[in-house]
Amino acid sequence: MPWPSRKRDKGAAADKKEPDAKIAKTEEETPDKEGEEKTTKPPAGSSKSGWKNWKKTKESDAGGEESKITYCHWLLKSEPESRLEKGVDVKFSIDDLKAQPNQTTFWDGVRNYQARNFLRAMKLGQQAFFYHSNCKEPGIVGIVKIVKEAYPDHTQFDQKDPHYDSTSRKENPKWSMVDVQFVRMTKRFIPLSEIKAHHLAHKADGGPLKNMMLFMRQRLSIQPLTQGKNLLCTLGAIPLRGSPHSENSEAPLMAFSSLPFQCRGI
Repeated sequence: MPWPSRKRDKGAAADKKEPDAKIAKTEEETPDKEGEEKTTKPPAGSSKSGWKNWKKTKESDAGGEESKITYCHWLLKSEPESRLEKGVDVKFSIDDLKAQPNQTTFWDGVRNYQARNFLRAMKLGQQAFFYHSNCKEPGIVGIVKIVKEAYPDHTQFDQKDPHYDSTSRKENPKWSMVDVQFVRMTKRFIPLSEIKAHHLAHKADGGPLKNMMLFMRQRLSIQPLTQGKNLLCTLGAIPLRGSPHSENSEAPLMAFSSLPFQCRGI
């Protein structure tokens, strides 16, 4: 039986190897009710017509570009080193995953709405990088695949679990989880420092990794790789045709945005 709530939960800590990253307050640290109230109150002094326009704008924002994106690749953060949370060790490394029956387990304990929505967007067979976080050497260590799409996270109803949520109801659960299965280790460890160096270089010259969520929203434990293909290319897998980051601009572009991570060097 897998251990309860050992994955990254809300407000994932900034990695130890990233001292220059300022830990700003995010919605992960804001009480849920407070955040919900802010989205349901119109600006002060608004008329009824103003309320309708404001509400329409908010609904439009909620269903903006992000909701239209179909993600194919993901990054999942988990802590490989022991850390007690309400008396429970939340450690869970890729070796722990490999030790599970059929090398499969549920990805529970996510308590951030955006991360939860990303979980719910995952499709059967999609793959994700397994990322060791909040440890001495953070980085990508392996690849997993989604073997069961989102369903209610049972730990939200367990009063003994560190991620128990007294406001969630079984008839309308707030939180979800997916099942993941180990695929393989990456051919080499990909440290956070290497990914960050590419991110900063691309941020300076407009490269494809300039908005990588690992750095733009570093506290999220579940992240889509909107530039999954470009990440692999940048890490030495295959060059993009005509890209300023390509060693060989004549090399063909391999369109594998929906294909597994099968690249040289990864």
